[in-house]
Amino acid sequence: MNKNKIVAASFVVLAFVATLSACNDNKSTGLEYARNMYDPIAYNPDQANKNFANGQTAQTPPANTSPVGFVKYEYANTKEGYEAAGLNLKNPLAKSAQNMLSGKHYFTVFCGPCHGEKGDGKGHLVQIEKFLGVPAYHGDAASSRGGLMKDLSEGKIYHTIMYGLNNMGSHASQLTPDQRWKVVMYVQQLQKIQ
Repeated sequence: MNKNKIVAASFVVLAFVATLSACNDNKSTGLEYARNMYDPIAYNPDQANKNFANGQTAQTPPANTSPVGFVKYEYANTKEGYEAAGLNLKNPLAKSAQNMLSGKHYFTVFCGPCHGEKGDGKGHLVQIEKFLGVPAYHGDAASSRGGLMKDLSEGKIYHTIMYGLNNMGSHASQLTPDQRWKVVMYVQQLQKIQ
């Protein structure tokens, strides 16, 4: 019996200590795995920073610099810019089976839901009537900017992917310049369908 009292008293003391330790402001959860996942090394952009003369972390980029991977697009989102792109822009990528396969993949993912996998303007979103009037790339489908879709130059197709048109939004943030050119290459293949 004496032994049972000692065990019970020990249990009460342990429960009391556990209760007190749970009620303090210590935010430690005990063991920590990969501490660097909790404490960021970098400054937050809006945080003060003594390393710069103006005390700001977010700095304006130096003049005449571009972000890594940035490709400047010189044609404005205007009718004139569209026409100039149509005359001057040429696909810098070689027509290869690999580029065509990549272009088909990007077209299927980004364009196919509206334009259809065959470029017939009958993609899934058209079939369920989310969008109407999506042009086909072949046949006698007319472009809303004039002319037939099958006659669009590679520069005009690229410009449209870059800025979007009508219900089609810009795909500049989803596709890199090389990926856009691969899509153009594939669209030009679709334009040849009779």
